[in-house]
Amino acid sequence: MAISDQHQHPRSLVRFAWLSIAAAIITLSLKTGAYLLTGSVGLLSDAAESVVNVVAALVALLALIQAEKPADSRFTYGRSKAEYFSAAVEGAIIFAAALFIIGSAIHRIVNPQPIENVGTGLLISVAASVLNGAVGLILIRAGKKYSSPTLNADGRHLMTDVVTSAGVLVGIGLVGITQWDVLDPIVALVVGVNITVTGIRLISQSLQGLMDVTLPAEHNEAIIKVLQSFSNDDVTFHGLQTRVSGRESYANVDLLIPGEWSVRRGHDLAETVKTEMKRAVPDLGVLIHVEPIEDPSSYEDIPDGFVPIPGF
Repeated sequence: MAISDQHQHPRSLVRFAWLSIAAAIITLSLKTGAYLLTGSVGLLSDAAESVVNVVAALVALLALIQAEKPADSRFTYGRSKAEYFSAAVEGAIIFAAALFIIGSAIHRIVNPQPIENVGTGLLISVAASVLNGAVGLILIRAGKKYSSPTLNADGRHLMTDVVTSAGVLVGIGLVGITQWDVLDPIVALVVGVNITVTGIRLISQSLQGLMDVTLPAEHNEAIIKVLQSFSNDDVTFHGLQTRVSGRESYANVDLLIPGEWSVRRGHDLAETVKTEMKRAVPDLGVLIHVEPIEDPSSYEDIPDGFVPIPGF
């Protein structure tokens, strides 16, 4: 006998993707204008990353639309993993942009050129950075609230962009003060290396999600405490498995009870355990398999991969 439940989807997250797209387009326009005014390769690198922001925001929108579609006969568990594809694509795009930035920086180091209209270019870039920072914080908070890897990746990318822009602004400012034109491509080179690391990190995190990584340690511990609270001479648990799938969280476990118990009694206990597990980890999808505690076959189906329950 198995006791399970279905998730209730939170309010649509697509609105955050549209916010990200609007901010990315405005930021790209501002930074491109700053580059055209100054001719700075540092500001060019900043603008190149904004192109990534636009593409990444569009990919995020498509991923969120797919992830929010309800489960059906073909996708019986829904499409929540579409969000991991979005984060992976964003990481790959960031990586490609980094190679372009590094190449442009090396070319400018070999062939240095003066930059112009430094003050105006910096003011435009500051305005773009403020916008990116505000939207980035909104996306990170929403990603954490709704456990959305897409929003989290997009938000962290925007915050990385803010840090990148700050470095570029410092570099361009120093060029204006010292007249050392070589500082401009050096800053761009540092920017390229920095966002390369960001891209690799996003791809790594996405791959982990696609491979059904277990829940965070604190969530597993909360579930284990619930199971331990119901354990006694007649009741025990084993084979606990947990996983994250996009913004969804799942757990399944075997509940072992005396074989002479009625179906109603076993079912009622399983429902109570499920309720407490969901209270400990909100929005958790729970599957409980009820088995007779004295039957040897009940101990033959423990999976190779499981979360250890101390004391069992």
